[in-house]
Amino acid sequence: MITTKSKAQTIKQAIKAWQDEGLLDDAKADQLDKSIEIAAFDWKRLARYSFIISIICLVIAVTSLATLPLFVILLANPVTRLIIASASSAAIYYLAIKRMKEKPLQKFSNEAIMLTAVLTTAWAVAEIGVILNSDDGRFSTLILLACIIYLCIGWQAKSAMVWLFALISLGAWLGAEAGYISGWGAYYFGMNYPLLFVIFGSFITLAALELENYKGFKPLFGTTLKMGLLYLFMALWIMSIFGNQTSGFWRSRPGHLELFGWGLLFAAAAVWAIWLGMKKDNSVLRGYGLVFLLINIYTRFFEHFWDGVHRAIFFGILSLSLWLLGSKAEKIWRILAPKHFE
Repeated sequence: MITTKSKAQTIKQAIKAWQDEGLLDDAKADQLDKSIEIAAFDWKRLARYSFIISIICLVIAVTSLATLPLFVILLANPVTRLIIASASSAAIYYLAIKRMKEKPLQKFSNEAIMLTAVLTTAWAVAEIGVILNSDDGRFSTLILLACIIYLCIGWQAKSAMVWLFALISLGAWLGAEAGYISGWGAYYFGMNYPLLFVIFGSFITLAALELENYKGFKPLFGTTLKMGLLYLFMALWIMSIFGNQTSGFWRSRPGHLELFGWGLLFAAAAVWAIWLGMKKDNSVLRGYGLVFLLINIYTRFFEHFWDGVHRAIFFGILSLSLWLLGSKAEKIWRILAPKHFE
């Protein structure tokens, strides 16, 4: 087995643990240990970064071509640009989906081709906006169009990367549509934007959990859950600071009772994520819950003590609390991890 140095160390630790527990005899453990070969270079990481840089260079190359006289004339008409972008997008999607079926192990190159198709789709949608040239400011329709395309392609190809762009586009559409309907005001049906995204994030998260065991959804489950939790917790964090308003900070924020309610809901959502993560043995739920519970606690600390406590005392308390937190985490880790894993 050829693997990286860090992964080889983990595997060796696991073999040693099984040997100490009597699950492997000495001869077998020694055989397995000797079968591990450390790769001299991390080719996996090189492949990932190479494809990313390749796409960036491709975008620069195409943009540079557009400055040549022949292409300036060819691309002067937005309809022509739309045809080129749409045809390119369809062709690249076809190639990417075909390669994913024929060469599923070439994950990075497949995703790189799919990302190129995502970018050409965005170009095509932008050209539709140029052709329509609407003055009503309702560009949310174009975002929704891109979102629908990404959703369909992501679902059909079971591509987590395209699905991610679909969820990002869906969130962008929601914000833009709410802004248009409200006349680009601060509120939408009495809700500010963070409150709107609390509802949106809750819906995405619950939908992901409901569809978790659906076979066709499994490749997209992780991406959906992560984005849903991110929308939900980021919005709850903002709500716990500002409440259902659009201006003001610290001293001009709304009443303490309202903020206390949002802070309590923020904490409850984090505890729920931790509990459900432990119940389902889901590290994503546990991780998000723990991180945002700590963010909530330290936000409340800054909120209530920043103005009334001397800076030396303030940062001293902050330092001590973080030290105690780190010490407690280290103790828990030592209890959970066998000594031979150290």
